[in-house]
Amino acid sequence: MRLLPPPTAFSAAAVSAAVVVLLPVAPAFAATGGPSGSAPSGFTITDPRIKESSGLAASRIHPGVYWTHNDSDDGPYVYAVDSATGKTVARVTLTGIGKPRDVEAISLGPDGALYVGDIGDNRDGTWDHVWIYRFQEPKQLGDTTVKAEQFTVRYEDGPRNAEALMVHPVTGRVYIGSKSEDKGGLYEGPEKLSASGTNVFRRVAGLPWVTDGAFSPDGKRLTVRGYFLARTYPWKDGRPQGEGERIDAPWQGQAESVTYTADGSALMFGAEGAASRVVAVPVPGAGGGAGTGASGGSDAPTGAGGGQADGPSPAGGSFTKGALVLAGATAALFAAKRLFRRRPKP
Repeated sequence: MRLLPPPTAFSAAAVSAAVVVLLPVAPAFAATGGPSGSAPSGFTITDPRIKESSGLAASRIHPGVYWTHNDSDDGPYVYAVDSATGKTVARVTLTGIGKPRDVEAISLGPDGALYVGDIGDNRDGTWDHVWIYRFQEPKQLGDTTVKAEQFTVRYEDGPRNAEALMVHPVTGRVYIGSKSEDKGGLYEGPEKLSASGTNVFRRVAGLPWVTDGAFSPDGKRLTVRGYFLARTYPWKDGRPQGEGERIDAPWQGQAESVTYTADGSALMFGAEGAASRVVAVPVPGAGGGAGTGASGGSDAPTGAGGGQADGPSPAGGSFTKGALVLAGATAALFAAKRLFRRRPKP
């Protein structure tokens, strides 16, 4: 997965030095995810097998449980993590599918099924198809093997890299958010996915540099995140509306995931890395603690992702320019490390 320009443009040692020099500029966040500990409590993923958590989905039948998965090179596995302890309470092995290539997202549909997006592209938008896997959320928690359906996906306007997959909780329609500065967007799947043919996703809105997204439980809002920013849009007639609202998402470095809690009272933000922290941020007006959620902004939807240094700051305006440089330097360091470790697959 290519995050930023290749390591020839960045020296890992130089980036590390930049991070050290700029570190004092970044604001400190409490473990709960917001300044002064005002947000609900999050949790830490303690399973050493989960080193690259790239998606989150809140269970509806198991209170406090979140489904996640690793990025590339793990296998056909999905994990259930108990937020009360941070421990894995189930590992689901998927059968009936091919070898996963670059799993980036997970979402729970109104049919009670989990949708797993094998939609990343280590060749930066050259694979002519990607896949979605679907299986029913297990009623009992514990290690198990299930047979999943596999859906082939192509984009109407050609291949692209993507990391966000969202299933609407009312209509069941599947959406994918591509990750690109100049040609990214929100793509809508067919009314019903077909396991026997190719599912063509068509672009319905601009949405660059998105690493994940989630619908609110009532389906009336869509929240997307990038490395530096997060925004929530009203959802109407199958489209995000207006300019949206900026969310005070925590700074997490390799920021990869977001989901709503099952009751919609908070947003849960996750990141890659061993023992990664999932941070809870309350949704204003949803009973989860007002005052630290969305803040109005004038950015158009094309500024939703992050990676644009002149956009709004990730903490409601509290980051300085130096902190944004820190964010970019840290993201570059992550990119360099991962590119040295994992070359694009054939």
